[in-house]
Amino acid sequence: MGLLPFLHGCEKYPENPHRPLLPYPIEINVNDYQYYNLRFVSGWEYITAPIESTSRGLIVFHRPDADNVDDMFAVYDRMPPNEPDACTDSQGNTTRLVVDGGWVIDRCNNAYYNILNGQIIINDNFDMIPSFPTDGTVVYPLIQYHTTFDGSKLTIYN
Repeated sequence: MGLLPFLHGCEKYPENPHRPLLPYPIEINVNDYQYYNLRFVSGWEYITAPIESTSRGLIVFHRPDADNVDDMFAVYDRMPPNEPDACTDSQGNTTRLVVDGGWVIDRCNNAYYNILNGQIIINDNFDMIPSFPTDGTVVYPLIQYHTTFDGSKLTIYN
């Protein structure tokens, strides 16, 4: 497909030392009204992380390209994988990743990630992304969690 940006995809990424751990599996019923958007392909929701976790919350995305039922959802941490504490607001809150179309964006570091697979987007031939840091600060893809899905209950775990 000619409209896809070039992704940082073939090489192996180093292990991310910032990876938060979920203290226990998180279970959500995608049929609950609060998760309405997850019923649809390419739908997504923000999920609050457990208080005991160092996570800043989760992005749950209903993947359009799943090969099997356990791959129907991609779950990423909202903590920026690169320099997670680089930016804070006036209340002392640190940056969280946001979803904007097909991108997951770290607005602090101006880093863009593909929501389909969590990969760093390093080049955009169609000027859809304003700029990208070239100083070597963006080296890790999105922090992704494992999932299982039984048709209604999604389980998210380390």
